[in-house]
Amino acid sequence: MLNKPRLLTPGPTPLPEQVRLALAQDMIHHRKAAFKDIMLRVQGKLRTLFGTEQPVLPLSCSGTGAMTAAVHSLFAPGDKVLVVNGGKFGERWQQIAAARGLECVLLDVPWGRAVEPAAVEKALEADPGISGVLMQLSETSTGVLHPVRDVAAITRTRDVLLVADGISAVGLSPCPMDDWGIDCLLTGSQKGLMLPPGLALLALSARAWRKAEAIPSGCFYFNLPKERDNLAKGQTLFTSPVNLLVGLDVSLDMLLKDGLEAIYRKQWALTMLTRTALAVMGLELFAPSHFAWGITSVRLPAGIDGVEVLRLAQEKYGIIMAGGQDQLKGRIVRIGHMGWVDWADVAAGLFALDRCIFAVGGYSGARDYLEQGLAAYEAALALPPGTPVVRRHN
Repeated sequence: MLNKPRLLTPGPTPLPEQVRLALAQDMIHHRKAAFKDIMLRVQGKLRTLFGTEQPVLPLSCSGTGAMTAAVHSLFAPGDKVLVVNGGKFGERWQQIAAARGLECVLLDVPWGRAVEPAAVEKALEADPGISGVLMQLSETSTGVLHPVRDVAAITRTRDVLLVADGISAVGLSPCPMDDWGIDCLLTGSQKGLMLPPGLALLALSARAWRKAEAIPSGCFYFNLPKERDNLAKGQTLFTSPVNLLVGLDVSLDMLLKDGLEAIYRKQWALTMLTRTALAVMGLELFAPSHFAWGITSVRLPAGIDGVEVLRLAQEKYGIIMAGGQDQLKGRIVRIGHMGWVDWADVAAGLFALDRCIFAVGGYSGARDYLEQGLAAYEAALALPPGTPVVRRHN
């Protein structure tokens, strides 16, 4: 039996037809007028998306490249940074910082939990030598949404730069950079922006730009001041990912057509659908609070092989979801509901998950999980984004 493939991973995500058609257009030269027009047109949309008056730099790389660019541009070898380590991508901040020769102070957070802003403040007070905080907005490996706004309220009153990985948050949940006081916000193309991988976007605050201009570039390829100079001319420093930027022009039109609040409302509603249905199924949500709006992680019952669950979901139902990483491999399932994903995709994924858990020896007595999940979805659409929706759980 043929099933329509449904990509419910935390990136890459499905591509809208309008974006696919834009990606398929004839190639244009990245140093000619037609491309410059696109770059300058996209820039205004990106500033709206990021919530900043500063330029948003397109970089030819994955999100990890943008993380590397931020560390190499804002900190010199020997600088000390505080790393919020609550998952695989918190670990990645530490690895990138160590490769740059930074001294890392680790603030370890249990996987599935959000960092306490008071713990960040305590660490900064204990060590005045810390010049930056590196953290995730959304920790993709766990489905946790860290309280970046509250942390920014702490760092913006100190000589400490806040660098936030928004790879699975930008275009999915609110993160207005200037209003919150984030010094560096970055993202990748393959999640909320509904594009293939290969393009990263990064913006710096005014005080972060002053720091970047004062530090000798630590990387030939990632030179943010030079990228900014080229962007002012509608160019990138090196060869541009032309088709991805053409696609970005279209995807941003789609995202911004009805305003960011409409996007956030949709993402919150999908989150309420997913979390409500999983709870009714009797499964334990891995991030009980401070949860991401584009991904939901759920712990599988004891004795259930998550790798086999995912294999069956793809083979029998065409549903492609993600598993856990490191110690969570085979223990959790990560359901992506970001970008070009709607309620019907999520409902299909939940059905497949329920049936495949049953097939490998698990059982859920609840049969109305989709009914309750969809009711939560409809209720969330009628409320301001972020308003909790309480449903009856069996």
